[in-house]
Amino acid sequence: MDLVKEKIESLPHLPGVYLMKGGRGEVLYVGKAKVLSSRVRSYFHAGDDPKVRSMVLQIADLEYIVTRSELEALILEGNLIKQYRPKYNVILRDDKNYPLLRLPIKEDYPRFSIVRRIKKDGALYFGPYIPTGGLYEMMRLLRKIFPIPNCTIEIDGKAARPCIEFEIKRCLAPCTGNQSKEAYHQMMDQVRMFLEGKDQTLIRSLKKRMALQAASLDFEEAARLRDQIARIERALERQRITSTRIEDQDVVAIARKDEAADIQILFVRGGMVVGRRDFFFQQAPSDEALCAAFLKQFYNKEGVIPKEIIIPTVLSDQKLIELWLSERRGGAAHIHAPSQGRRAKILALAAENARIALADHLQAGGIEKLERLKTLLRLSRTPHRIEGYDISNIMGTSAVGSMVVFESGSPKKSDYRRFRIKTIEGANDFGMMAEILSRRVAAMEEMPLPDLILIDGGAGQVAAVRSVLEQANIISVDLIGLAKEREDQGERVYLPGEAEPILLPVGDFATHLLMRVRDEAHRFALAYHRKVRDQKMLASSLMEIEGIGKVRRKTLLSHFGSLAKIRSATMAELAAAPSMNQKVVERLFEALHR
Repeated sequence: MDLVKEKIESLPHLPGVYLMKGGRGEVLYVGKAKVLSSRVRSYFHAGDDPKVRSMVLQIADLEYIVTRSELEALILEGNLIKQYRPKYNVILRDDKNYPLLRLPIKEDYPRFSIVRRIKKDGALYFGPYIPTGGLYEMMRLLRKIFPIPNCTIEIDGKAARPCIEFEIKRCLAPCTGNQSKEAYHQMMDQVRMFLEGKDQTLIRSLKKRMALQAASLDFEEAARLRDQIARIERALERQRITSTRIEDQDVVAIARKDEAADIQILFVRGGMVVGRRDFFFQQAPSDEALCAAFLKQFYNKEGVIPKEIIIPTVLSDQKLIELWLSERRGGAAHIHAPSQGRRAKILALAAENARIALADHLQAGGIEKLERLKTLLRLSRTPHRIEGYDISNIMGTSAVGSMVVFESGSPKKSDYRRFRIKTIEGANDFGMMAEILSRRVAAMEEMPLPDLILIDGGAGQVAAVRSVLEQANIISVDLIGLAKEREDQGERVYLPGEAEPILLPVGDFATHLLMRVRDEAHRFALAYHRKVRDQKMLASSLMEIEGIGKVRRKTLLSHFGSLAKIRSATMAELAAAPSMNQKVVERLFEALHR
């Protein structure tokens, strides 16, 4: 403490970032300051705040970094919190990048793709869409309204004949030149207007074209445009929220019960809610501190920052955060804390969603049960987020690994991951487990670290994973292995460095939860293993068909996108693929469905 006091006395009267450290050198808290000397001193005169007093008692060292401005300090603070994930900072438990629609408008025939990062490549990005199912629902809606190509072939206008999508009027066959480049770009401009909420402009344009087609006696095209207008109006009637303004907003609301809190964020694009996400905190600071920490961490990554962000409370650093957001966005970004009017109405909608989500998180005493699990397994922290891992292979062949995630006792399937084993050959489960954990650790920035890692296995698997975590200097994550002993069929937990396992009580919540995580990891790994094995068998069978050589196999994969789609294709769809003739199509179809 004497060392800390000396450093406090020598703090400069400049903007910067400070790091408070514990006795083992671990970072307890990261903060930014307009004036370092006065801000750090304030912690030692915090009054009755128990959280601050608890932190101050643990401070063994203090570091600081001077910056040229408070804005630079804000940016550095966010990066250091992301790097160290300090115990006393508000930490988002999910800071991954969300799915977006990318449209490369500079290409001759631009098509949509799904991405999770924005690049400065001249393309347009729409979203985010959360959950991911909302993105696919949007794609289905777009293809229902607009004849967008749904293939992966290169479009150059030189294809011999169109596929079945053209026959059923879901595509205008730009691949054959039936739809010109100019007409294709006109269609994509209409899609863009729809996604940007410029529906009235779009409908006026389509009605004008419909009238022109009818005047020129092209009644078939006029009827197609009439039906398209009707589909757009029906879609907007279902999806547009109460506001009639064309807005891109993120709406942030907070719900509380005792010390727990839930943050709900609604993503509004073009006046439509395209997704929502909630973040649960067992112990949360004031609304202002929680909201400020959320904004700084949530937007401290590549993603779409809207023009307007609505929050439930005014922030002391609001102008500074607005400046930072505007720089990241490349245009003006405004923060509003409304008390009345149209913004207050959409904020109330987000608050109602937050209250429902908070009740779900607290339902049936979930926190108490997780606390019991912490005590039973002698864990260092409450296991709000558990990641389970398993390996599946047959004597080392088609080897894969799985990662499943449970948060607050429930599966979070959006965070599941699958791994193909790349570096280990033969039946070496220990080496395979170490490989997938190494790859998981390397992706720390894409997904938050768990509170608990559960391995399907005993002491050997636990030791392999422990070595990976130690090499990565990850010491704050608990690790266990769950294994069933053959003698009494009981469940036992293996802890790192301990010879004797813990026998789990039969019928207990802790036992059921750990078994659910282990069984789900096993199911997910086995399903992927079967898929990989079937793909290899199908690829092998393709090579055995007369007329299917390496070139045709590569062409088929490029055209359909996957072996599964080749298997499910009709004869007409196989015949439409490049370089195919009728005899080869018949042999291929018969072999795939034999």
